[in-house]
Amino acid sequence: MIKQVGRVKIQPKHRATCHCGIVELALDLPEGLVDPKRCNCSICRRRGAVMAYVPLSGLRVLRGAEHLKLYQFNSSVAKHYFCSNCGVYTHHQTRSNPNVYGFNVGCLEGVNPYDLDDLPVSDGINHESDQ
Repeated sequence: MIKQVGRVKIQPKHRATCHCGIVELALDLPEGLVDPKRCNCSICRRRGAVMAYVPLSGLRVLRGAEHLKLYQFNSSVAKHYFCSNCGVYTHHQTRSNPNVYGFNVGCLEGVNPYDLDDLPVSDGINHESDQ
């Protein structure tokens, strides 16, 4: 069943790629986009991506794993992945809940994140783990 969020239609099984296409992900999205949002932490503010979430089992790297680069900062708990060729952020394992991946909605084939209405912004500047 196709889920709709705003003007965006999401297939239960969806493909995501970086800009150059060297990295390809398979995402299981039976509930559509779960908790889509932006974040104001230092890295998210700079990359400007809209993120949604899947359990770790809901994201698989189909090809290009050898081209993914890991970036960690601050507490070094979150694991941010980028294509080493085109530089696009594809996904990250979150600090708040290491049992989920956040993924870049802009990497979903056929999805324009600008078609999502009223996205909340997560307060990553004042992250609960930093208190």
